[in-house]
Amino acid sequence: MSLRVRRLVKSFASPAGLVPVLAGADLDMSPGDAVALTGPSGSGKSTLLHLFGALESPDSGTIELDGADPSGLSPDNLADYRNRKIGFIFQDHHLLPQCTVKENVLSPAWACRRPAAESAALDSRASALLDRVGLSSRLGHLPAALSGGERQRAAVARALLLHPRLVLADEPTGNLDRTSALSVASLLLEMAASEGAMLLVVTHSAEIAGLFPRKYRMEEGRLLAT
Repeated sequence: MSLRVRRLVKSFASPAGLVPVLAGADLDMSPGDAVALTGPSGSGKSTLLHLFGALESPDSGTIELDGADPSGLSPDNLADYRNRKIGFIFQDHHLLPQCTVKENVLSPAWACRRPAAESAALDSRASALLDRVGLSSRLGHLPAALSGGERQRAAVARALLLHPRLVLADEPTGNLDRTSALSVASLLLEMAASEGAMLLVVTHSAEIAGLFPRKYRMEEGRLLAT
């Protein structure tokens, strides 16, 4: 079970014509792998994450997660694929302001009706994940009552709720002070490893990237190991 990416090409239209972003990116990951991706703004890092997360489609090339290529799925099946297979974490935590911390963590489970036993198990898992990220005393709080670091910890728990195969994080520590950023990054590495998930994090921070066992840099539309 793994992620296998081959020859990804992606361009975007502009008034001056097509702008190439990816020019044949390749990557292999196995369960437990953790990769940091760096590179200048506009180099295609976020585009790559969107492709891996099936939010966009490549112009050419293949993305196989656990042997399956999502490119041919119907819209409904694609949404289910993203919900079950991918965990997303963003620079802005995107917590629902009207929902409690625990409700936010449970929100990925709201996409479909589930048997009572499964719902109960997910409720217990949400509590356990929040305990592991140090928020067991905050389950009933609204996001506005949390610090920035606590909100990102809740976002980490939410991303892991449904046992995703691949966790994608786009600048997850970009809005945090150094101490909180290092704490969240270390937690994310620890949690993803304990879950056996593959983790890909985009970051501008050399210090954060240095925590990761594998590091790549985006240059001229390709992924280069560093």
